[in-house]
Amino acid sequence: MNSRRNFIQKTSLFGFAMSLKPDFSLFAAQDKILGHGDFRYKLDMNWGNLDPDKYPVVNCHEMVMDRKGRMILLTDEPRNNLIIYDQSGKLLGTWTLGMKAAHGLTLVDEGDAEYLWIVDNGGRVVKTTLDGTIVTEIENPIQEGIYQEGMRWTPTETAVAPNGDLYIADGYGSQFFLHYDSKGNFIRKFGGDGHGDAQFKTAHGIAVDQRGGAKPTLICTSRGHNSFKRFSMEGEYLETIFLPGAFVCRPVIHGENLYAGVCWSRLKYLEQMDNSGFVTILDKENKVVSNPGGTAPEYRNGELQLMVQSEPIFKHCHDVCIDQDENIYVCQWNAGKTYPIKLTRV
Repeated sequence: MNSRRNFIQKTSLFGFAMSLKPDFSLFAAQDKILGHGDFRYKLDMNWGNLDPDKYPVVNCHEMVMDRKGRMILLTDEPRNNLIIYDQSGKLLGTWTLGMKAAHGLTLVDEGDAEYLWIVDNGGRVVKTTLDGTIVTEIENPIQEGIYQEGMRWTPTETAVAPNGDLYIADGYGSQFFLHYDSKGNFIRKFGGDGHGDAQFKTAHGIAVDQRGGAKPTLICTSRGHNSFKRFSMEGEYLETIFLPGAFVCRPVIHGENLYAGVCWSRLKYLEQMDNSGFVTILDKENKVVSNPGGTAPEYRNGELQLMVQSEPIFKHCHDVCIDQDENIYVCQWNAGKTYPIKLTRV
């Protein structure tokens, strides 16, 4: 009995001592460097953490930075659709439109003021001030006769052209991109569901590309095709940027580079796998130069090879936002209600 008692006491003391031991894996994660080449980043898993009882999130869908350097996060938690941070991760404020499926967030600077285009998967496309006042709303295309009765309308994203024209991605609906003028008058639609060059599988995102002072074009996501597709501003297909293995979300243009969150990668049997996201970065020639959290990009005879998650840091990267110092803020979907993660460029 004495020997058994001594054993229990020793093991209890050992267990208590282990409970006081710091979790070095967490410190290792915080010190981890991700990425490749000139695009390498220090990981900060705690940057955007808030009190979930006061400021809950379900999915951190998208983020933009305003001219004051504030980081504006869109969530689908109806109690606080918008969470505003400073760049240290300090909370500045929240507001909501009560949307249960808020998904897309685009910031547009109109000179006199900045505005937000907010897309809800329930079918709403709304323009607001930065403090949440609704300025205008786009009508449902079925009601306007743009779509035929029975066509699905589940918009995901917007982009605004230099002349003020608006483009809406119907990424979870009928796979079209809808083009409106600056006054909200419908002009055309292009794309649609299919496997042709000018068609889409999950037309998830869109951005206007003016890198290098070139004539504006549209970069459109076809997530199921592991690609971005370039179109003219009039909706004419120009080219496909194939990203094998990367189920990309919306394109984000910053300087000469294109950044994107990868929601899934193909870890096994060439099928998308859960919890397999990473971030991908393309140069001005649309060549992949870095994959933070993913395998190093490799080209053979000019063809990009399969890219997959290399480290289990991210789950489903849904969007990225780039600040003035080229740090990356990563928003995730279906990631256990986590807040944004910061990647500080080194």
